[in-house]
Amino acid sequence: MSLASEKEANEENEFILSLPKETGLNFTPYLHLFQDFWCPTDYVHGVNKFQKHFDAKDNDVFVASFPKSGTTWLKALTFVIANHQRFSSFDNHPLLSSNPHELVPFPEFMYSYDLHDQILSLSNMSDPRLLSTHLPFPSLPESITKSNCKIIYIRRNPFDTFVSAWEFFTKIKSVSLPEFTLEEAFEKYCNGITMFGPWWSHMLGYWNESKTRPNKVLFLRYEDLKEDTVFHVKRIAEFLDSPIIQRGESSTVIENIIKLCGFEKMKDLEVNKSGSIFDVVEKKTFFRKGEIGDWINYFSPSMIEKLSKIIEEKLGGSGLSFKVHS
Repeated sequence: MSLASEKEANEENEFILSLPKETGLNFTPYLHLFQDFWCPTDYVHGVNKFQKHFDAKDNDVFVASFPKSGTTWLKALTFVIANHQRFSSFDNHPLLSSNPHELVPFPEFMYSYDLHDQILSLSNMSDPRLLSTHLPFPSLPESITKSNCKIIYIRRNPFDTFVSAWEFFTKIKSVSLPEFTLEEAFEKYCNGITMFGPWWSHMLGYWNESKTRPNKVLFLRYEDLKEDTVFHVKRIAEFLDSPIIQRGESSTVIENIIKLCGFEKMKDLEVNKSGSIFDVVEKKTFFRKGEIGDWINYFSPSMIEKLSKIIEEKLGGSGLSFKVHS
């Protein structure tokens, strides 16, 4: 390492150490309050690099989400829709041999793990490039927010999101991660101290942008996508100006897309049963239940009351509503 790069690394480490620090539901031992959101220690420098060096194209498509909100499913659906002309056969589709997180990568994670080959490959991806992010809207690179690239955002009701996050992070095998009881993790969640939280400001950032610039941000509700998948897959296709809609292709194509991306279908694929993403998360942990309303099996009456009050306090008047199916 050169003296200049060593100095830069030291300054970066000092900067990270200067940020407020907490433990919370996360991949790493600590979260740091960075740009008004709780960023995992290992990702602060990656987010910085992403913001400074990523060059968005006008035809890029981003899948954005708060963690554990239906990201994997939305990535699969968006990949199939956006690439329908390239991969029109459902019998030997890339989704059958690759995990959605491999097909629709997170640039901020690439920069965080210094995956130089993958970072370089971003410029060589076929257009339209399909990428993803967990960053809050205000922390996206300016090249994304100021370009004409499109963002599809999915949000899930905060009850199920918490349970999914709790199950997900407690399954990550790492001696360095703090252990929380369900109640302790819930308190952190209620205070917004979770990976890329607070969850309420994350939702509001994309929600408000979708109202201001509906051609830029498509805001989806996980519960709606589950309940009327055909309708919302068509919405995604329309938003992306997909030939599927332009050519008025038969409903069979939509049904085949939904079937290919179905939860049980993806869960049963060999590619999703073994291996890991970034050597951090086992692929199989991305496929737990995918249900609406599983939170009722975890929440006590006092937890229900507390989270309901926080939702009203933080999101009341915003126009955001939730179906919790209790």
